[in-house]
Amino acid sequence: MIVNIEEQTKQGKFAFLHLGFRPFFLGAGIFGFLAMLIWSAIYVFQWNAPFNPFSAMTWHAHEMIFGYSLAVIAGFLLTAIKNWTNRQTLHGYPLLLLFLVWICARILFFFGELVAVAFIDNLFIILLCIAIYIPLLQAKHWKSVALVSLVLLLLLSNIVFYLGVFGIVPNGIYYGLYSGLYLILAVIFIMGRRVIPFFIEKGVDSPVQLKNWKWLDNSHLVIFLIFCLADMIAPYSYLTAGLAGLLCLMHGIRLLGWYTPKIWKKPLLWVLYLGYMCIVVGFALKALVIVQGISVFLSIHAFALGGIGIMTIGMMARVSIGHTGRNVSSPPKSVFWIFVLLSCATLFRVILPLIAGSYYLIWIA
Repeated sequence: MIVNIEEQTKQGKFAFLHLGFRPFFLGAGIFGFLAMLIWSAIYVFQWNAPFNPFSAMTWHAHEMIFGYSLAVIAGFLLTAIKNWTNRQTLHGYPLLLLFLVWICARILFFFGELVAVAFIDNLFIILLCIAIYIPLLQAKHWKSVALVSLVLLLLLSNIVFYLGVFGIVPNGIYYGLYSGLYLILAVIFIMGRRVIPFFIEKGVDSPVQLKNWKWLDNSHLVIFLIFCLADMIAPYSYLTAGLAGLLCLMHGIRLLGWYTPKIWKKPLLWVLYLGYMCIVVGFALKALVIVQGISVFLSIHAFALGGIGIMTIGMMARVSIGHTGRNVSSPPKSVFWIFVLLSCATLFRVILPLIAGSYYLIWIA
């Protein structure tokens, strides 16, 4: 797993291309900011965006999953695999080429060239899979192959999405987006189990013993898989609601085992804990969508903005600080305010509409 060390090897002329986290975390941060500005202009101010033949909402959903989130995963894995295997991952001009392919896919959406977008977007994921599989297979690091295989499944989800866009697969857009969202959550569940309790135990000021349960580790992904299938086949069934409630309980128990009040003194710890907590809230809201008829977008954004958004910004901060030789126990003060602002954004996007839905557009704005 990623630890807080300075980069050991400097490869190439430009520091920007030494390791995968440098271009992809920066790219994800800038793109996430710009994409949300564009989406705000569309949703709040009715800007007419050129995303034919699908809706601007479809673009927003796709780009938050396969644009922003996948860039974070790319930067994380290209950096972490070097630590796991002690083998150099993609760097230098090959890394720049992969990054430029990702950028091209983001830009082409605005020119309506859907065939080119589909090709370039999926080419990026294929090249990423090659880049992360080669060092793992060379090092015979089999225990991490299952994790990176989720990137292959994200490729399949993205292909299904575009087949839906072209009218080849009925409901392909729906299946592609939801499977992509849930695969990102699966990555968070697996990596969260690896790093969150480890970071907490090593990061607080005094010794603490956190609790993990083997039965939970062995079962939650199976339940989550059944939930994903149920949600895509029968999204408003009581089976789906029951599975969402069960997952809320299971991950809530996991969070209780990881809790210590000492995390609130460390922004790089509480941000990860809070992000995971938002996912638990997302499962609760998903059950309420079916039982109480609340808006499905509240649960989606608890997962996406709260869970994925807060978790990824926390991991990007920690990895970037640690791998550039700085002290993760004393991050820049701006990091704290970044975390606070994103947490407030989640509050306004998810909780306030639940309390006062008549002001929905105001909360979004």
